[in-house]
Amino acid sequence: MSYRNGGDGITGDGRVRGAAGRSAGRCPNASATSPSAGCSNGNGNGNGSGSGSGTGTASGSAPRLMDQVRDRIRVKHYSRKTEAAYCGWIRRFILANGKRHPRAMGGAEVEAFLSRLAVEGEVAASTQNQALAALLFLYREVLGVQLPWMESVVRAKRPARLPVVLSVGEVRRVLDALEPAYASMIRLLYGTGMRVSECVRLRVKDIDFERGLIVVRDGKGGKDRVTMLPQQLRDALRDAVARALATHAADLRAGFGAVFLPHALARKYPNAAREPGWQYVFPAASRSLDPSLGVERRHHLNPDLLQRAFKRALRVAAIERGASCHTLRHCFATHLLETGADIRTVQELLGHADVNTTQIYTHVLNRGPVGLLSPLDRG
Repeated sequence: MSYRNGGDGITGDGRVRGAAGRSAGRCPNASATSPSAGCSNGNGNGNGSGSGSGTGTASGSAPRLMDQVRDRIRVKHYSRKTEAAYCGWIRRFILANGKRHPRAMGGAEVEAFLSRLAVEGEVAASTQNQALAALLFLYREVLGVQLPWMESVVRAKRPARLPVVLSVGEVRRVLDALEPAYASMIRLLYGTGMRVSECVRLRVKDIDFERGLIVVRDGKGGKDRVTMLPQQLRDALRDAVARALATHAADLRAGFGAVFLPHALARKYPNAAREPGWQYVFPAASRSLDPSLGVERRHHLNPDLLQRAFKRALRVAAIERGASCHTLRHCFATHLLETGADIRTVQELLGHADVNTTQIYTHVLNRGPVGLLSPLDRG
């Protein structure tokens, strides 16, 4: 998408400048994904500028709209997943409205777009709300627009759903069926309540074997927290750390070994990327090119590999429930509550900002709703 705010033939109010504006929609050379692509039909100069007042893509022009979106997201330190989701929804919104500039649209177009998602796309309420959040971010944070319709847009009501929770016996069957290459990582998910992304991003320095704890860095919402280090996994994690450091030493000998560091720490601490403590405990099997910097480095293990290994273990254990790696986080919380753990403690271990989020696990305890026995089960 190559929309610009007044730069590549699209002005701040959504109109196309110059001769390119007069021939908008009729240029035979226009790209399907780049509505401002150059048209060399005699009116323009082949770079998107017309013979009128358009400035086209000349140096010094305003940044592209999608680049502005990405810059604003990164200024606010949103996650890369949020960035990808927001950019995707903004592109879909623009394409669904004939590639008009968002400044030329408003509440009616947003409502129609969300309605199509719900009626024609049959998306879930959470997906519809994510699309709305992306569009509100575009108007408020990127375009600087504060209009009355933005406050009146109705959010889809999310239905109350209970998480899938496996029994202790079912979890044991799944863990016993795991392939050795992924066993320690998936056991760590159940033993600590970490998310898959938090597990694969675990660094050597964040495991405290002496105190028996793990520090989860930059979790959901950018928050840090502390969780337990299961006794049964101490030796396995020591072995994983030893393998990771051996791999790191081999990368250093090959002229590599600089791991990705978040939030410009690589500039603040130039040597930290090569220090053992910053290395991933579960590194990828091979080096790859960092798309943001074009640097060859070793990233962490792909989380999709864990998900596939877990699905294979489910089939081997003959468990037909719709479980995933994240189900182990639900099992962690539920099984702790079943053993009498304080809900506030579980809340801290999971990193929930609100205890009401943790409260949902009280509805899936193994004694039925609200912990009551059915009259039929009373002797």
